[in-house]
Amino acid sequence: MHPDTRKYHADFSLAERKICTLLAKEIDAELPDAENKIWHAHPVWFLDGNPIVGYSRLKSCVRLLFWSGRSFATKGLSGKSKFKDAEVRYTDVSQVDTELLRRWLAESREIQWDYKNIVKRKGRLVRLK
Repeated sequence: MHPDTRKYHADFSLAERKICTLLAKEIDAELPDAENKIWHAHPVWFLDGNPIVGYSRLKSCVRLLFWSGRSFATKGLSGKSKFKDAEVRYTDVSQVDTELLRRWLAESREIQWDYKNIVKRKGRLVRLK
């Protein structure tokens, strides 16, 4: 786990820390070539400079976000924004289905929308893969 991501977890409750540690471990294992850094104050993993997956602590839960998740075939994510992102929220580590998470992570490698260049394209997303 990246030291900045570990530092991000430092002030969390034990329940939140367990969720985030499991998520980081699974993401690192499934996307070993992804760059992990704190971006907009949250841990995010990038492939070729494109954000793929990240999570953040909200008041009542930990939110796992896939930037291209609404294009995934595997069910279980929800999304309502004008972009292609989709999320799942957890309040306890027991809610994290690691097999489902691994399927989403596999899809995140294959299905990507170009968020890296969204500003250059004036908000228009283009599918990369």
